[in-house]
Amino acid sequence: MTWDGDRYQRRFDELASQGHDVHGEAAFVMAMRPSAVLDAGCGTGRVAIELAHRGVEVVGVDFDPSMLSTARRLAPDVRWVDSDLARLDLGRTFDVVLMAGNVLLFTPQGTHAAVVAGCARHIGPGGALVSGFQLGRGYDLADYDEQCRSAGLGLEHRWATWDRGPWPGDGGYAVSVHRWSRPVEDLPGVA
Repeated sequence: MTWDGDRYQRRFDELASQGHDVHGEAAFVMAMRPSAVLDAGCGTGRVAIELAHRGVEVVGVDFDPSMLSTARRLAPDVRWVDSDLARLDLGRTFDVVLMAGNVLLFTPQGTHAAVVAGCARHIGPGGALVSGFQLGRGYDLADYDEQCRSAGLGLEHRWATWDRGPWPGDGGYAVSVHRWSRPVEDLPGVA
């Protein structure tokens, strides 16, 4: 899939100019009081930039050059990394690793487990993997939970919306928080 980062960002800018809250994901993450967040699949940086404005250290990662070009233009002081999430190795961990905006729906078929594992490698002790994606679009929530389990993460909570609407809501969207289910030191490849 080919993206146009500026066009994609305009959609959110227009919503914001009409008075819509486009920062639900950032508000959700801020309730967890992180000092450092990895925005995995950051796109144009909408969430990462808002988190940075709220005083959080953020690293944004995406594989699409157009999306990252827009992000770099909008926030040159944020660290933006061009990488495939399945192979990501930043050599550090974060309080929260966030996959907002249907990230897993846009990754190539057959790579979901590697993407989840790549994100999990970057979760620090006591940290969380937070994801939100639409259901019924070719990627099953049960598969996601199993891939999290395989990476050493257990489901802590699930909501139907970023503003913590009760699960399952209408069953069309899921926001999930997974945390380490085993001590980090017992997991291979995680420090």
